[in-house]
Amino acid sequence: MLTKRIIPCLDIKNGKVVKGINFVGLKDVGDPIELAKRYDQQCADEVVFLDITASYEERNIIKDLIERGASELTIPLAVGGGIRTIDDFRMILASGADKVSVNSAAIANPNLIKEAADEFGVQCVVVAVDAKKRENGGYDVYVKGGRENTGIDLVEWVTKCEALGAGEILLTSMDADGTKAGYDIDMINTVCNAVDIPVIASGGCGSIQDIVDVFKQTNCDAALVASLFHFKEATVEDVRVELRKHDINVRRAM
Repeated sequence: MLTKRIIPCLDIKNGKVVKGINFVGLKDVGDPIELAKRYDQQCADEVVFLDITASYEERNIIKDLIERGASELTIPLAVGGGIRTIDDFRMILASGADKVSVNSAAIANPNLIKEAADEFGVQCVVVAVDAKKRENGGYDVYVKGGRENTGIDLVEWVTKCEALGAGEILLTSMDADGTKAGYDIDMINTVCNAVDIPVIASGGCGSIQDIVDVFKQTNCDAALVASLFHFKEATVEDVRVELRKHDINVRRAM
């Protein structure tokens, strides 16, 4: 049985970690490398840097953070935000990241997924998907930080991503994001049932119990966590201890 992964996510703006609710109202939480090192010491399974400004000017800041992270962290580092071209993949992986997460650009050019998988291997390619429930059932995929509805059906999109060579789906429920009311179990199950590649659940984690619930009630491979860890409401090891009590298979602390 595969071990479930616990992945702290750091939203980065102007070189600082920030946190908001439903994608808005951002608060400064601190230095990305210091936070990432804390999670590394707590034996997180990996860590995600998400560049939420994704501006051209930010590229050098992110490149510097990846290089520092790669030299100071022992756990895998995934990086997303503003990935537009195969050259962006190349720069991020060359700077020391282990995985690249692509979102809006994959919608604009789905072949980018295939190109990246062919050149770097599927294990490097994470497709991030932001989705929201439709009034008449089902889910729509959103882009541009959740500001724009593509009208693309979530299940159609994730199955296409898998066929093109995505190694993982990072699924964020926009309805749940930042609410601390729990993961969107229905949406996660919808995607887990549609694909055979790992699904990372994101959006809505407010307690350790939410992480227990998402692993017990869905087949997701990993849970993305932000506020709970950033504001020191719990540690990665606290989560692991609780998961073990529920017979959920997690990696032992080093």
